[in-house]
Amino acid sequence: MSVQCPLACRGAMTHSSIMVDVGKWPIFTLLSPQEIASIRKACVFGTSANEAIYITHNDEVFVFGLNCSNCLGTGDNQSTILPRKLEALCGKKISSLSYGSGPHVLLCTEDGEVYAWGHNGYSQLGNGTTNQGITPLQVCTNLLIKKVVEVACGSHHSMALSLDGDLYAWGYNNCGQVGSGSTANQPTPRRVSNCLQGKIVVGIACGQTSSMAVVNNGEVYGWGYNGNGQLGLGNNGNQLTPCRVAALHSVCVLQIACGYAHTLALTDEGLLYAWGANTYGQLGTGNKSNQLSPVQIMMEKERVVEIAACHSAHTSAAKTQSGQVYMWGQCRGQSVAVPHLTHFTCTDDVFACFATPAVMWRLLSVEHEDFLTVAESLKKEFDSPETSDLKFRVDGKYIHVHKAVLKIRCEHFRTMFQSYWNEDMKEVIEIDQFSYPVYRAFLEYLYTDSVDLPPEDAIGLLDLATSYCENRLKKLCQHIIKRGITVENAFSLLSAAVRYDAEVQIRFQFSEYADECQDRNCFRGLINVEDRATVCEEGSETSSLWNV
Repeated sequence: MSVQCPLACRGAMTHSSIMVDVGKWPIFTLLSPQEIASIRKACVFGTSANEAIYITHNDEVFVFGLNCSNCLGTGDNQSTILPRKLEALCGKKISSLSYGSGPHVLLCTEDGEVYAWGHNGYSQLGNGTTNQGITPLQVCTNLLIKKVVEVACGSHHSMALSLDGDLYAWGYNNCGQVGSGSTANQPTPRRVSNCLQGKIVVGIACGQTSSMAVVNNGEVYGWGYNGNGQLGLGNNGNQLTPCRVAALHSVCVLQIACGYAHTLALTDEGLLYAWGANTYGQLGTGNKSNQLSPVQIMMEKERVVEIAACHSAHTSAAKTQSGQVYMWGQCRGQSVAVPHLTHFTCTDDVFACFATPAVMWRLLSVEHEDFLTVAESLKKEFDSPETSDLKFRVDGKYIHVHKAVLKIRCEHFRTMFQSYWNEDMKEVIEIDQFSYPVYRAFLEYLYTDSVDLPPEDAIGLLDLATSYCENRLKKLCQHIIKRGITVENAFSLLSAAVRYDAEVQIRFQFSEYADECQDRNCFRGLINVEDRATVCEEGSETSSLWNV
């Protein structure tokens, strides 16, 4: 007898209910801090976790990575380490996203539209062809009149769940994973019926070649490949249409999750069940024997509130009501047969740090913490009129600073702000020996430990660093100058050195650059006779620089 257990909301089934930091996934180290800060949602996918898609706070959509099978949707097959915008999806308000092993990508928007692209060898894009999708295209057949609220992908098949509880499937069907009653591939979305006829589906999940669904009374149905018992039916025979998991008749399931060939189910009482393949201990039973029927695990633990698995991995994770996160299965190559308590705060971190490949098991909402470190706070307050107690006036422009910070960071200012110095009593200090860009960069360096200047201005900052005895700053400037010297700007840099009276400090930079370029004759013909004559007329100081 089944337990009537209407689900109060779909929140337990959505793919973006928890906010985490994408920085834990290695691929996101390719992005700048500014790009990371712009991310609102993200997903890492691909056979080696080498592709990523993210949505910004402005609802723009970007992709980057290896681009296998055109899975980035950029219109070409070129890989990219620089984010590229998917104009077709910008402003679409993506709500659910999944991916296959080809890979192909499937998503739905808040308006209920479905888009797909990438690998399409088995019609998993649902457009009636087997041509690869090089850009995102809307999946229209049988879905235009439906508002889709969730999508899921297996290795090469796709599923979409509508707001009214109808389930559609298409793509690869060699084991019956589309649920059509045959093993013929399904080129367009087809409603999954049979045992689901008249049922309201509220949650879906896909293994590699299997499919699972939860209906609104807590019943669980499975179909497709069952060689490892991943359908939980007590046997290992494939199923071409949905079959109810009878062993769960006495419980009400809220959430279902599928790994490569295993399945997890979470009940309304916080009980956790597992079944299917167990080669890596992914069932958490303490052994490596496959289970053809659901087995309760973590019985001695507190109430479980979330479960996680991904069709491309053999890893499992769960979170308890007190926030404890457990992991088991294949973890960085090791087999963990018993749920292991981690230091993580969410199940997503398990997949970032221990799954192979390190993909995301759902579309993530990204949390940017309000907390700032000391260094971040200092950087934020530089040139802030609200908190400053001193202003420098350079070239008619003001720079707002804090005396305490300057005294802590610079011996020059520590000496200046003594009671017997006039500057200690001033609210505005005039600076006339350095330009505004140079002096601002110097003050900002005191707050951030970094310098962002073109080589021409770095020469002026080098002169300032020498005057103020800032040795580390001198090295930073020398590095900027050396890296910035080119055939095109060498003359202007030399002229700038004279203008800033920095000839002595900069001479070695040009000497080193000339040595590096000697084999390539980079300086040959750089300055013609007329240029040399002009320089010599402007001053003998400059002519001595040409000795390099």
